[in-house]
Amino acid sequence: MTTELLFRDDAYLRAASARVVAVHEAGIELDRTIFYPMGGGQAGDTGALLRESGEPILIGDTRKGDAIDRVVHVPGNTMPRLEVGETVTLQIDWERRYALMRLHTALHVMSCVVVAPVTGGNIASDKARLDFDIDMSLLDARKIEEETNALIARAVATKTVWITDQELDAQPQLVKTMSVQPPRGAGRVRLLEIPGIDLQPCGGTHVRNIAEIGGIRVLKIRSEGKRNKRVEIALA
Repeated sequence: MTTELLFRDDAYLRAASARVVAVHEAGIELDRTIFYPMGGGQAGDTGALLRESGEPILIGDTRKGDAIDRVVHVPGNTMPRLEVGETVTLQIDWERRYALMRLHTALHVMSCVVVAPVTGGNIASDKARLDFDIDMSLLDARKIEEETNALIARAVATKTVWITDQELDAQPQLVKTMSVQPPRGAGRVRLLEIPGIDLQPCGGTHVRNIAEIGGIRVLKIRSEGKRNKRVEIALA
């Protein structure tokens, strides 16, 4: 049984109800969720599940299950005695999630300023980074910061676009990341479009308008190997 991924249609959902479908060593599976599971460089969500009695079950991480579109909610304390079929209320740590959304979208914008193959990336709630296959001499922190913030200032609304696996195969230039390939097997692939700025496959959570990012600052630029030049950013 797959998990209905509510965050795909609305990344701004802070609460929802769901039914417990499995409780095992790895964690708790629900019939639907607003919790994003770690993937594509983005950290998994944290928060809580509330039982009908009001008892909170803290969720310290969210991971992908052993099949496509299955999500495991990992308790931050001891494994609770939840019953299959029980209804719980989901509450995500919204402040943390919103920071992840802003930073993830900021990386999309920055990838249009540093035009080079992306060899890696990571999004935490306090900072994010992309690794590029580029000569170190071509990376200037002030230029990257100024040009990224100039794009953010355009206040462009983002869009979710779905294409088939075959359509993606016919447009390989859409895939910027060398280290993480778009998930396939479901017959379609999700793209994030920032009209006039960026279009690429991504399953993460993003802000509705890039103005919500507010601006970024470059924390550091360093070499992580011959083909990995790292640009690390934080929200301004």
